[in-house]
Amino acid sequence: MKFSKSATKKKKVVKIPLVLPELASDFKLTAVEQSALRSRAHSLNPVVLIGLAGVTDSVLLEIERSLRAHELIKIKVPVWEKSTRQAEAEAICFRLGCAFVQLLGRTLTVYRPKA
Repeated sequence: MKFSKSATKKKKVVKIPLVLPELASDFKLTAVEQSALRSRAHSLNPVVLIGLAGVTDSVLLEIERSLRAHELIKIKVPVWEKSTRQAEAEAICFRLGCAFVQLLGRTLTVYRPKA
């Protein structure tokens, strides 16, 4: 049995490398928008887990990838003090240009509309 040339050739898939945004913005939500997003996020599961190494570039890339795919995501953070968790959440949001929705226990919820 012979196969045609077109059946045996594999298509080359060109993947564009994901790069973190250089210029981040401080994106804020109104109280009404924040409340609506909290209710939308209620049924979501965390899609990114931050390890004990903290917020590394690879973690930021994964958060960026998830935000591009889903707009609204939950992130599970390690057991840090509450003030440390809040500071890290604000740093993540500023660096990636997303909006802080809520920090409930060890679960951070962030939002960035799809462009």
